[in-house]
Amino acid sequence: MVERGAAVPLLSWAEDPAVSPPQAPELQAGGWGWGGTGGGRLAAEPWRRREPEGLGASEVLLQPGRLELGDMEEDQMVAVFVVTFDPRSGNMVEWCLPQDIDLEDVAFKSMASGSHKIQSDFIYFRKGPFFGLACFANMPVESELELGARMKSVGILSPSHTPLYRYMHFLENQVRHQLEMPGQHSHLAAFYEDKKGVLRAGPGRGGSPPPVCWLPSIHRYMYPEMKITHPAGCMSQFIKFFGDQILVLWKFALLQKRILIFSPPPVGVVCYRVHCCCCPASVSLPSIGGAIPESKPFFYVHVADIESLEVEVSYVACTTEKIFEEKRELYDEYVDNKNVKTHHDHLQPLLKINSADREKYRRLKEQRQMLQYSQEVEGDSDPCEEDLFVLFILKQNNRIFQTLLEVSASQDKTLTAEHARHVMGLDPQGDRSFLLDLLEAYVIDVMLSIDNPCCP
Repeated sequence: MVERGAAVPLLSWAEDPAVSPPQAPELQAGGWGWGGTGGGRLAAEPWRRREPEGLGASEVLLQPGRLELGDMEEDQMVAVFVVTFDPRSGNMVEWCLPQDIDLEDVAFKSMASGSHKIQSDFIYFRKGPFFGLACFANMPVESELELGARMKSVGILSPSHTPLYRYMHFLENQVRHQLEMPGQHSHLAAFYEDKKGVLRAGPGRGGSPPPVCWLPSIHRYMYPEMKITHPAGCMSQFIKFFGDQILVLWKFALLQKRILIFSPPPVGVVCYRVHCCCCPASVSLPSIGGAIPESKPFFYVHVADIESLEVEVSYVACTTEKIFEEKRELYDEYVDNKNVKTHHDHLQPLLKINSADREKYRRLKEQRQMLQYSQEVEGDSDPCEEDLFVLFILKQNNRIFQTLLEVSASQDKTLTAEHARHVMGLDPQGDRSFLLDLLEAYVIDVMLSIDNPCCP
């Protein structure tokens, strides 16, 4: 018996954009508009662009040859596809546009291992230089050939994950449509014709793959992308789920370590955790930004990604494959539910919550409570909790790196316990190994003058 995925603390199934169980398609009701929640008449006007509610961003019809990679707010769809589970052949791409695009492994990325146990899910993933979003659904059928269940995913690929969330409802509707009416791809074809664009190589780059615009950005605030990419409440639920453990995740992210998150399906909410884990690595100081390799959100990975992960020095990803836990050479930090661990001895001190961590978490909770009070009593909805968290972490990171830069420019280049505690907001003893790793990771010429009580 197939069951809906159990409630997940990060985003419950009742919250938008939870994927609801497969329902009968609403073709006669015109329910295939892809810019909103299902309203509109695609059959009558397939070329019309519908702007998502609340985004406020201008929409422009993309024409082949006119797509610019720098236009982060414009839609950049490079493929649309349908994946099905065949009882004899396994996961397979049954339809796609353009027909000649390389979709190797996409059938496994867009239908996570273990999905047969749940009714629906959504999955973010990376395919080469592109990002994908797929909606999965599982419908019981009276067919011995299909072993009593029909499972499909409908997905899209884009050079950035910024615009993907806009089309969550469209993909949800389309996967239900594919379950009820397999092989009917006219709405997906119209969507692709409306959204497609030609990726042009920049000057001097020849035919090299288009660059990927990783989030978060180093030299600008990223809340607009966050608001568009993921639902409101994503970051606040992330904080509630992990509690003060977010300070552990923050340190690993700032050190650009390899972070792997395990969870059984549904995996959609875990993809949001990947996004949230990348955000704490943001620094807005131009003098230090160039030294920071931006965090790479790989989102969902499976066993076929092992070879590519072996060469990555920094990433954040999630998986439903338990075998990854045994592949210790692939990750620095392994997160299973709320259990955060590392197999590296020199990173073990980063797992301990120290006094400075508790103080930061206390201040963050106070600021959140003040924000919630102003929203409830004064009706002030700007800023939101996502803004609050990003600004809180950004300010903390800037304090740390600004101090390190000032000390490195001084005559004696000595960082003292006073610097660590009162200027940087760190625990001189508890964060000693964290500071040493920071200096090494960012090649900052500073001498640490903090006694280690563990050494004679």
